Amino acid sequence: MLIKDIADFVYNAPAERYLPRPERLISGHPEQSAHNQFCSANGQFNAGVWESEPGRWQVVYTEDEYCEILSGQSLIHDQNGHVKVVQAGDRFVIPAGFTGIWEVVTTCKKVYVTFQA
Repeated sequence: MLIKDIADFVYNAPAERYLPRPERLISGHPEQSAHNQFCSANGQFNAGVWESEPGRWQVVYTEDEYCEILSGQSLIHDQNGHVKVVQAGDRFVIPAGFTGIWEVVTTCKKVYVTFQA
């Protein structure tokens, strides 16, 4: 590996734009974009920047995900009704197997790092 193989987080990477799958959408029109900055050769490890407009949708995590919220605010709801507020400056890991609801309150941007075992 060489210096050229180091993946800098630059925002000129192509963005994938999408909405949550219709069967998972609860409310709003949370248009999202992901700028995947790095993908390992085997596809198990990814890192990039994600952004979403306000809305609510069901989530099912098959991967571990480290998140660092850069701007905005979201609520993460678990299956038992507990809520975690996440906002600019917060850093946390969502473990594989987590299911619940992701709710964007104000347009939210985060750095993500995922590992699919």
